[in-house]
Amino acid sequence: MKILNLYACIGGNRKLWGDDHEITAVELDPKIAEIYQDYFPNDTVIVGDAHQYLLDHFHEFDFIWSSPPCPTHSDARRMGVHRGQNKAVYPDMDLYQEIILLKHFHKKGTLYCVENVKPYYDLLIPGQVRGRHIFWSNFYIHEFKGCSDQVGEMTISKGIEKTGIDLDDYNYTGRKDKVYRNHMNSRLGKHILDSATKNIQDKLF
Repeated sequence: MKILNLYACIGGNRKLWGDDHEITAVELDPKIAEIYQDYFPNDTVIVGDAHQYLLDHFHEFDFIWSSPPCPTHSDARRMGVHRGQNKAVYPDMDLYQEIILLKHFHKKGTLYCVENVKPYYDLLIPGQVRGRHIFWSNFYIHEFKGCSDQVGEMTISKGIEKTGIDLDDYNYTGRKDKVYRNHMNSRLGKHILDSATKNIQDKLF
């Protein structure tokens, strides 16, 4: 399949996808994109705005994965505001723009999955709840025991253990804990792709 992997980060969701697909990954941070490319040299890596890239290229792919930034939607943000640790902000509506775009304009035969954490508010568009995640997709995602990623404090040592990647090896100077926290459970990423593949096979046969 031709796969579009948006907001790719260092490739947690992609780690177990193998090399049988033609994968294009989009990541805004050039340094993070460099790390992704190092681990997945066969993928085409685009340094740029994933939200805009989706709008311009959604019709070119067989499977689209999008995992937009979640902090403005998370319950951790809400609790932080009440504790005086965070400033209240408007939820980033890019998430819902992508869901609506893909739901109504995806190319016939294209499968898509938009992922985010369960929000602190009632869902504006219904999705499939799996563990601490919400998935908006045009195929059914079976329950998966490994859905709940580790939550709580993410130390650098925990992040290295979780991902197998030491960001210090790349002289990365950004928020390492944030990168590690955003690294999706790779088994869950494979489960989603397998669900999409099964959907395609069921339609073909």
